[in-house]
Amino acid sequence: MATDELSSKLSRRLQIEEGAEDPVAVDVLGHQNGSEEKPSTTNANADSELGAKLMRRGELNEGLGEQCQPSMKVFNPYTEFKEFSRNQIKDMERMFKTYDAGKDNYIDLMELKLMMEKLGASQTHIGLKNMIKEVDEDLDNKLSFREFLLIFRKAAAGELAEDSGLSVLTRLSEIDVSTEGVKGAKTFFDAKVQAINESNRFEAEIRQEQEAKKKQVEEQKQRRTAFKELQSAFK
Repeated sequence: MATDELSSKLSRRLQIEEGAEDPVAVDVLGHQNGSEEKPSTTNANADSELGAKLMRRGELNEGLGEQCQPSMKVFNPYTEFKEFSRNQIKDMERMFKTYDAGKDNYIDLMELKLMMEKLGASQTHIGLKNMIKEVDEDLDNKLSFREFLLIFRKAAAGELAEDSGLSVLTRLSEIDVSTEGVKGAKTFFDAKVQAINESNRFEAEIRQEQEAKKKQVEEQKQRRTAFKELQSAFK
C-alpha cells in the first residue's frame, strides 16, 4: 500500500512538472490524519449568540425592549415599625451593631451565641438555631436588622413563648416595648387616639433631634471662635 501511494505521488509530480496537469491545493494535514475537514458547530453557536446580543442591544436602543433590573426595596425601620419610637429603634440598632462583629449587617449563629453569653443567658446550639429560625424570613440562617426588630415586635405583641430564647433576649436587652404601639388598645377609638399620639411623638422626637444637632453646631462654633481669639492674643 505504501509503495503504491508513493508511486502515485511521484507520477503526479512528474505530470505537474511536464505541464500535463495543473497543481491543486491539497490539505496535507487532513490527508495525513486520514480525516476530512468538517464544518465547526462552535463558530456557528458563537455567531448566533453574538447576533442575539446585537439584536437585543438594538431593541433597547430603539425603545422596543425593556431593560431588566433587579428590584431594590429600601428598608426604613421608622416607617415599617411604627409601633416603636425612634429612640427605641436607635437602641435596638446600637445593640445589633454591638454584636455584629463581622460588620456585615447580619448577626450569624456565632455572634448570636456571643450575644446570649454576654446577656448571661447562654443557649445550646439547637436553641440558637431555633431562635434564628423563628424570625428568619429569608431562610439565610442569620439575622438581618429587620429580622432583629421582628423579635421585639413579637415580644410586644405577646407572640413569644415565655421560656423561649428570643423572649429571654428581649427581657435582658433593657429595651422596654411592653407599652408601645396600638396592639394593646382595648377599643378601636383608643387605638385611633394612640396612633395619633404615636405620630405626634414621632414628630416631637425628630424636632428634639434637630434641636440637639443645632445646639451641637452652635457649641462647636463658639469653641472655634474662642480658640481663634486665644490664638490672636498670643500673636
